[in-house]
Amino acid sequence: MISLRNITKSYSHGFSRTFVLRRVSLDVAEGDFITIMGPSGSGKSTLLHIMGMLDEPSSGEYYFMGEPVHTFSDRKRTDLHRQHIGFVFQAYHLIDDLTVYENLETPLLYKKVKGSERKSLVAEMLDRFNIVAKKDLFPSQLSGGQQQLVGVARALIIKPRLILADEPTGNLHSGQGDQIMEVLKRLNEEEGVTIVQVTHNDQYAAYGDRVIELLDGRIESDRATTPETVEGS
Repeated sequence: MISLRNITKSYSHGFSRTFVLRRVSLDVAEGDFITIMGPSGSGKSTLLHIMGMLDEPSSGEYYFMGEPVHTFSDRKRTDLHRQHIGFVFQAYHLIDDLTVYENLETPLLYKKVKGSERKSLVAEMLDRFNIVAKKDLFPSQLSGGQQQLVGVARALIIKPRLILADEPTGNLHSGQGDQIMEVLKRLNEEEGVTIVQVTHNDQYAAYGDRVIELLDGRIESDRATTPETVEGS
C-alpha cells in the first residue's frame, strides 16, 4: 500500500539546514497495523504527515497504492488523501463552531456525497460510537474522550483504506485510551483497515503487529510485536 524510498525532510535556516527525517525507507502492506515510536523530535509526526499527504518530503519517493505521490500536485495529493485516508489527531482537530453531526458530515461534503447517503452514513457512525445523544452538541461541550471518539468516527466515515493516528490517546485517561485502541484494533482485524499509529505508550504500541523505532530522523529498528511484548506491556 505504502512504499517510501529515501524520504528526507529538512528545513533551511540561513546558511544551515536542520534535518527532521534522513533517508527513511519503509513499506506498509495492506492490512498492516504498524506503530511508530521514538523520543520527541525523532521525526514521528513528520513521517506520519508525509504518509497522510499533509506534508511533503524535501526529497525521496512516495508510492501510495502504486501511485507516485512525490510527482503529484498539491491538489492531486489532497484528492487522494480525501478519498482513501482517515487521519486521527492527538488534539482532535474538530471544528469548534460545528456540532458533532456537522463535524462528521464535513468529510462527506468534501467528497460530494449526496444528502440522503450523508444522512445515513452519519447516523451509522453516531450509532456505532454510541454518541447519538451528542449529535447536536459542540466540541466544547464534550469530554476529551468523547471528542476523540468523534475524531475517530470522522476519520472512518469515508470508509478509508488507511487510518493514520498521531498520538490518538495522548490527551486521554487510560480507560478512554483503551476504548480508542480497541476500536482501532477491531477495524484492523474485522474490516482489514490498514493502520499506522504514533504513540509513546508501550502498552498501546503492542496493539500493532510491527513497531518501528525512530531516532534522530532515522529508522533505528523495525520489529514484529510478539505475544511476549503484549504480556509484558
